[in-house]
This record gives sequence, structure tokens and C-alpha cells, in this order.
Amino acid sequence: MVRFATGTVHKVPSDLKKALCADSRALAEWNDITSLARNEWICWVTFVRKEETRKEHLNRLLIEIKEGKRRPCCWIGCIHRKDKTISPSVRGILERRKNKS
Repeated sequence: MVRFATGTVHKVPSDLKKALCADSRALAEWNDITSLARNEWICWVTFVRKEETRKEHLNRLLIEIKEGKRRPCCWIGCIHRKDKTISPSVRGILERRKNKS
């Protein structure tokens, strides 16, 4: 059986799990990062509006994790964790997004 590590808040969606299990190097890197880092990647891939963007994020995850990147770059981070408060800078970003909607 293949070892497959999960995140802390988010469940690994089937398309992400399938893509990682199909690439042994990406899976090894995935299993090597922390559960919080995996959670960031899961959130980054899944919490986008368009399916096309999700596919792009999934493909980019596979590339970047094999390059040794441990978390998604240039992203505010997972806002779904209940064990920490949202930082003032992230709160400001979320407010600006809310006001645009």
C-alpha cells in the first residue's frame, strides 16, 4: 500500500491524490512536507472559483513540489484553520476581496 499523508484542516480531494500517486517523485516530496504545508497546498488548489484555475494549480503543485517548494508562493495562506487567528494583513486582503464582490 502506498503511504499518502494528509493535511490538517482540508481533506485531500480525489483529483489531487490521483495526480500525486501517479508521480512517485511528487508523492515522495508530498509525504516529506509537514501536514500544515500540505494543508496550504490543498487549500491553494481547491479554493479557487474556476475549474480551469484549479487544474492549473494542480499542475503547478506537481511541478513546484518536485522543485522542493514546500508551500505555494505568493498566496495569503489557508484561512480555514481554527487553531490560529487571521493576521491583520490577511484580514485586510479578505476585506478588499469582499468589498469587490
